[in-house]
Amino acid sequence: MLSLQDLHTIIKNNIPTNHKEFTRLFHGRGGFYEGWEFLTIDSIHKVLKVALFKEIDIKEENALLDLLKLMMKYTHHDTLILQRRYLPQSPTEVLIGTLDEKNFAIENGLKYHLNLHNNRNNGFFADMKIGREFVRENAKDKKVLNLFSYTCAFSVAAIAGGAKSVVNVDMSKGALSTGRENHRINNLDHRSAQFMPYNILKSFSRIRKAGPYDLIIIDPPTFQRGSFAASKDYLKVIRRLKELSTDGALVLSALNSPELDTQFIKDIFEEYAHGFSYVRRLDNMESFKALNEERSLKNLIFTKSGHA
Repeated sequence: MLSLQDLHTIIKNNIPTNHKEFTRLFHGRGGFYEGWEFLTIDSIHKVLKVALFKEIDIKEENALLDLLKLMMKYTHHDTLILQRRYLPQSPTEVLIGTLDEKNFAIENGLKYHLNLHNNRNNGFFADMKIGREFVRENAKDKKVLNLFSYTCAFSVAAIAGGAKSVVNVDMSKGALSTGRENHRINNLDHRSAQFMPYNILKSFSRIRKAGPYDLIIIDPPTFQRGSFAASKDYLKVIRRLKELSTDGALVLSALNSPELDTQFIKDIFEEYAHGFSYVRRLDNMESFKALNEERSLKNLIFTKSGHA
C-alpha cells in the first residue's frame, strides 16, 4: 500500500509548471493505487482541492491534510479545500485561505466556470481534455452538434478551433446558461453557438433542422433518472446519426460507465449506424490512469462512409 511519503512524491512530481492549468495531482479513483481509491487531489490555479469519496479514520484524514498543508509552504497554492463526496450534498470545507465566489478551470488557454462550492459536479470534467483537444483540432469550418452538452466545454473548444457553428443540446437550462458564460469569458462569437434546452430523445426533429452536421459529439451521462440510461438509451441516439450527419462526418462517441466497455459502443454502431466506420479510441490522460481502462473514460472516433 502507498505510504504518505509515496503520496507526497507523486503529488510533488505532478505539480504543473504552468500553475494556472487545471491538473489532477493524484487520481486514486482509477484503482491504480491500492488503498487510496477514495482520494483525488486537484491543482486549480492557487486552489488545492481534496476530494474524499468515502469516510476514513479521523487520524488518517488528519495525517493526509497535515501533509498537504506542509506541502503548500513550497507550492504556488494559497487555498486548501476539502470536499466530502460521500455525503449527500458533498459539502466543501475551506481549510486554508479563501475560496473566491467565482472560480475557473484553465485548459489550453481556455477558461471554464467551476462550482467549487457544495456541489457534486463542479461543471467541468477534466478527464475529457484529450477529447476537447480532438474537437478543437478537427472543428475548423465544420457544423458541430454537441449532444448532452452540459456546460458546453466541447462547444468552446470547437469554436476556438474555428467551427462554423455549434448546436448545444441539454435538458438542463442551468447548465446551458453556464455554457453561454463559458463562451463569453473566452471572447468567442456567441452567434456561432445555439443552445437548445431539450430532452434529446424527444427532440430529434428539432435538432435535425439545424443540420446536417460535420462533427457530432455524444457524451451522455451513464444514468440520469427519468431521462437517460446508457445501457438502453445510447442506441436511440446512434441510430439517428445517419439523418443528422453529412458524408464524411466525424463522430466522437464518449462513455464513462465502468460497467459498459468499448465493445458496447462498437456493437451499437455496427448494428444501428450502417455506413459509419470505427477509426480509433483516444488515449486517456496519464494523470487519470486506471488499473482497468475498460472501466474508465472511453472516447471512440467513428467516421461516416469510411472517410477518416
